Amino acid sequence: MIHESRFTIHVFRSAALILIAAAVLALPVRAAVTFKRGTLTIVQGKVQVTLNVELADTPESRALGLGNRKQLAENAGMLFDLESSRLWPFWMKNTLIPLSIAFISEDWTIVDILDMPVAEDPQNGPFPYYAPTKPARYALEVNQGFFRRNGIAAGAKVIFTLR
Repeated sequence: MIHESRFTIHVFRSAALILIAAAVLALPVRAAVTFKRGTLTIVQGKVQVTLNVELADTPESRALGLGNRKQLAENAGMLFDLESSRLWPFWMKNTLIPLSIAFISEDWTIVDILDMPVAEDPQNGPFPYYAPTKPARYALEVNQGFFRRNGIAAGAKVIFTLR
């Protein structure tokens, strides 16, 4: 009996999460989501790079991310606050810009960097998932190749300041 109750609760929770995800993905207009802004500095040895970033720290802003944008300034990016450390997967649905993503630990250290090409069909997929090899609390998306061009790799430290 207890097992059936747990199963029923699991089914209802799963259905609720699916409905919430569908509602978030159905957001029609970028104007409905606002992003906080900040400055993010990455330090690796003698290399120091500063970016202007938008902060995605709500379910709606994380779901929208950089979707439907046609360009991203060279020293700009989007920082995702994922609220807890896990192996968070990302995908490129509705994303028109090839990106690189740095996964960042709770102590603001880059733990993994991946390149994410634009999907062949950005609206309908298929969409590969991009996940770190170590748990991450934050993720930073920038133009593809940014980290390589600037000599940034796993182990770099990140400093974020909200404006």
